[in-house]
Amino acid sequence: MIQPEAFQALTGFLKEKNATLIAVSKLKPVAAIRQLHELGQLDFGENYVQEMVEKQRQLPGALRWHFIGHLQSNKVKYIAPFVHLIHSVDSFKLLAEINRQAEKHQRVVPCLLQVHIATEETKYGLDEKETLELMEYYSARSSQLQHVRIDGLMGMASFSEDERQVREEFRSLKALFDLVKQSYFLGREHFCILSMGMSGDYRLALDEGSTHVRIGSMLFGSR
Repeated sequence: MIQPEAFQALTGFLKEKNATLIAVSKLKPVAAIRQLHELGQLDFGENYVQEMVEKQRQLPGALRWHFIGHLQSNKVKYIAPFVHLIHSVDSFKLLAEINRQAEKHQRVVPCLLQVHIATEETKYGLDEKETLELMEYYSARSSQLQHVRIDGLMGMASFSEDERQVREEFRSLKALFDLVKQSYFLGREHFCILSMGMSGDYRLALDEGSTHVRIGSMLFGSR
């Protein structure tokens, strides 16, 4: 069930913060996505390739689809024709495959590097050293990667009630974002996205510099 009042309040708040709302619509029916789109929402986040493809076929072309789940290289071809932003790049192999598939459709696919900042080992992502190593590799081969573009970083904080810990994790990701921008993207405006914060911690994330928040249960109700 869509929560229109929560949507209006949230979008008003995020507009003040100059942040983008990604409505996490995984496992939600097409009718609910359509209803939220009719209220003005354009950006939707999905975790599963097959589900995202099926929904994209049934919904208006104006929607912007964000892939926010773990992405396997052999699944890239299914979303390459239409995906707006891939939030979860965690290897150069995946980045190269996105480039290869995007070239077939004469597109440039924007991506974020997923960084592991949480204490839970189950979450995917690069650590700081791996992020900088990938950036070195990417920079050295950028002339061969004309159909993929790194636009920022993404991370998920620990699922914890310790506000100080969560804030420190977001702060560490913002520091890494600033380092990558200074080192590799100085003067290049496209590197501007810091995707962090979900329903339970988005206010902390915004305080620490998030530009995109990924929110599901506040909008669609709990699963």
